[in-house]
Amino acid sequence: MTISIMSATTPGDSGGDGPQILLISPDLLSTSRIAGLAREAGGRLETLRHLDGPLPGGPYDLVLLDLQAVSGDPAVLVTRCLALIEPQRAQTGRTARLVAFGPHVAKDRLDQAKAAGADASVSRGELLGGFPAIVKQWCG
Repeated sequence: MTISIMSATTPGDSGGDGPQILLISPDLLSTSRIAGLAREAGGRLETLRHLDGPLPGGPYDLVLLDLQAVSGDPAVLVTRCLALIEPQRAQTGRTARLVAFGPHVAKDRLDQAKAAGADASVSRGELLGGFPAIVKQWCG
């Protein structure tokens, strides 16, 4: 499978000195909304549509895992995400924080992600409505 990366910034736009955020989701609607929120927070968003293969970018401050759009067992997904970002920590000493999100009705999936090692798990509404606070908490 091929890894697709989309940058939410335009060429030549560094995204400021804000956080470097990776969104793992194939959902274009989520990507668009979160890209706007990341820009408002002064950050830069890159999107990884599939969990296959190595990360071509980074280093990241925050990784957002869409548990609704990425299918599979939440514990396995979190483990794969952590494995993807581990080389960053080894190379740069920077540890990206992992926040899983999904619909509030999928509480079991959110709880499983947290139990598997995500730093936090939040509902989609919490992520979108409280994006600046989440970025500040996990990137500050």
